[in-house]
Amino acid sequence: MPLLDHLRELRTRLIRAVIAMVLGSIVCFIFYEQIVEALITPICESGANGVRDGECGALVVTGVIGPLSLQLKVALYGGLIVTSPLWLWQLWAFLAPGLHRREKKWAYIFAGFGGPLFAAGATLAYVMLPVAVKILLGFAPGDIGNLVPLNEYIDFVLRFLIVFGVAFELPLVLVVMNIAGIVTSKQIRSWWRQMIFGIAVFAAIATPTPDPYSMLALMTPVALLYGVAIIITAILDRRKNRQMAELTGDHEDLP
Repeated sequence: MPLLDHLRELRTRLIRAVIAMVLGSIVCFIFYEQIVEALITPICESGANGVRDGECGALVVTGVIGPLSLQLKVALYGGLIVTSPLWLWQLWAFLAPGLHRREKKWAYIFAGFGGPLFAAGATLAYVMLPVAVKILLGFAPGDIGNLVPLNEYIDFVLRFLIVFGVAFELPLVLVVMNIAGIVTSKQIRSWWRQMIFGIAVFAAIATPTPDPYSMLALMTPVALLYGVAIIITAILDRRKNRQMAELTGDHEDLP
């Protein structure tokens, strides 16, 4: 395809992606109150100072345009997340013609498992939010209350969800690298000490709370998923070795 045709197709894909995100943002703008209610539920259930009997007295919106800017932010973020399958598909449709069949297989695997893994990590983060909020607000001295700007709190929640979601993608990255022939299962298995240490450091730095509970809540499932990645890559390597032996006619001492 000539360069100008590529640029025209890219423009078409971008326009479709933007239209999808705008429509998704409009829907989120309409259901703004329901979305915010779901986001503030963890702090309402935390029982921390300023929060009593399910009332979110610790949350405030400051400024004259604060409510409007908050609603726009929630709508934009929500539209981006809700329509992610659509604009990711537009990106994939633009890139797919330039990929080989084997490369497309890797991309389908990554797309098929990446979403559920990210959702699982974000769900775990949402479950952990009340504990994290209670611990953080508990650092306020004595009976001093802590007024939390709602805008700041939503940024905190989004960061918490994204960190957990991205961390859950680790095993998928390792499996895709193995399929691509970049690393072997033996190499991945030999890294277990460094990987566990790296996961612990990442969990300690990435979680926005100083308590060990959030760190362990992120570290434990990611470490288990790392073990799952070792098992999957071992099966894949065994299959590769068997196929190679069949091609070469050497069936002895298959691993």
